[in-house]
Amino acid sequence: MARVLQRFIEDPHPCAYLPERTASLEVRVMVDVTPTELDSLLERGWRRFGPVYFRPACEGCGECVTLRVPVSTFSPSKSQRRAKRSTETLRRVVGRPLVDARRLALYETWHHDREVARSWRPNEQSSDRYALDFAFPHPAARELAFYDDERLVGVGLFDETPNAISAIFFFYDPEYAARSLGTANVFALIDRARERGIEHVYLGYRVSECASLRYKASFRPHELLVGRPAPEDAPVWEAAGA
Repeated sequence: MARVLQRFIEDPHPCAYLPERTASLEVRVMVDVTPTELDSLLERGWRRFGPVYFRPACEGCGECVTLRVPVSTFSPSKSQRRAKRSTETLRRVVGRPLVDARRLALYETWHHDREVARSWRPNEQSSDRYALDFAFPHPAARELAFYDDERLVGVGLFDETPNAISAIFFFYDPEYAARSLGTANVFALIDRARERGIEHVYLGYRVSECASLRYKASFRPHELLVGRPAPEDAPVWEAAGA
């Protein structure tokens, strides 16, 4: 059963997605969260990085909308099919998240490319920080690694619960950008969910005005969470993107 170590709502700060707005998160630091409890949190718009669980709590703004893909009705576009085909020669390994020099180097290369291309702020990632954010011990935690022969070219972190797969983070070798590894990663998670009889793949927050997050709506059809339901409230999901 989950144990809450800390609970707070952030003070408003500049939004990372919409520069002219402010943002705030509702945050819970928790341990011993079971996969079934995580299922319930995902249904209500929560995300997880290590032991930190969060969802938007911005006053007067609802641009961050939780999006999930119903596996049984997913219909890939032509470009998504191309992305899948372009990565079929890559070896894929699913296991527990790892922390090693190759993953840290790949993250650094990917993030530096984003700093140049999208003016992101530098973000040094130590092994301790990577372990906390991406490899914190959790029964639902998984990693999908893409290899070109023995070369690590992509890493996707995700959670797998009884009813859902939740994509957490993905980074890749910029030299492979033309092969649309990010799209292939989502496609792989949907395929995995279908093979395991899992109902939904959660893609996090769709922000229509943010280029980095807009792509999520291209996975169709999908469902969007209405509001920010409390633990005792039944979540309402609306069909979209048909």
